[in-house]
Amino acid sequence: MDSALEEIEFLALSANRVTVLERLAAGPHTRRDLVEATGASQPTLGRILRDFADRRWIIRDDDGGEYCATATGRLVAAEFTSLRETVETERRLREVVEWLPTEALGFDLRRLADARITRPSRTRPGAPVGRVLDLLRDADRVRIVSHAFNEGSLDAIRERAVAGELTFEGVFSRTALDAVARDAGLGADLRELIAAEGVEIRLHDGPVPLAVTITDDVVHLLLRDDEGLLRAAVDTDDDAVREWAAEAHERYWREGELIDPGTLDDAVAER
Repeated sequence: MDSALEEIEFLALSANRVTVLERLAAGPHTRRDLVEATGASQPTLGRILRDFADRRWIIRDDDGGEYCATATGRLVAAEFTSLRETVETERRLREVVEWLPTEALGFDLRRLADARITRPSRTRPGAPVGRVLDLLRDADRVRIVSHAFNEGSLDAIRERAVAGELTFEGVFSRTALDAVARDAGLGADLRELIAAEGVEIRLHDGPVPLAVTITDDVVHLLLRDDEGLLRAAVDTDDDAVREWAAEAHERYWREGELIDPGTLDDAVAER
């Protein structure tokens, strides 16, 4: 184990070593190619190539012009690249991981490597909601499964749905719909939304640990703490996350009860 850690340390302590090994794992390169890729001096590059050759990670072709990785060199490069990408993703998610509903997320967190993370700030305390509103204003189809329905999203969806500019399929927990329906102003907006063409809303009677919005091809997660305070938003167009979100929405949709303006008050009042 100690020897393996020493090898990892040997590679990790030099960005030039990592670059050289990754380049050679991708295909043959000359010394000049590698100097240009790394900016390293010839003596430094020479030491790197000798160290790699000693480990049987690389070989030089018969003509002596190009270097390439061996099978084990490619293995090390692939695994090290994977580890580095995982750590890079972890560093990005570190600030929000405590609010991610990880038990309900049916995808590898590495799929969030390129996700956009929006946090509240002193100057923009509503930035996470602002991000989802931007997505709602441009979408043709919106699907939501959530334990909450905030006023901003309700208003944006209602305006566009009434104008015939989008279709909407929402699945909400009883507490989410109850909170909206019992507010006079929001309740009126919700009834207007439900009555609009191309809109279906369902009530899910069980726990809903997610706040997921799918706007066309973008998945948006609103993250709240245990007190219900909005902490962050995460959105991505990653294929695996989109597939998971669509399946999650479909699952809650099948289990939900379709409601209309006439049955809304009875539906949310049932206990």
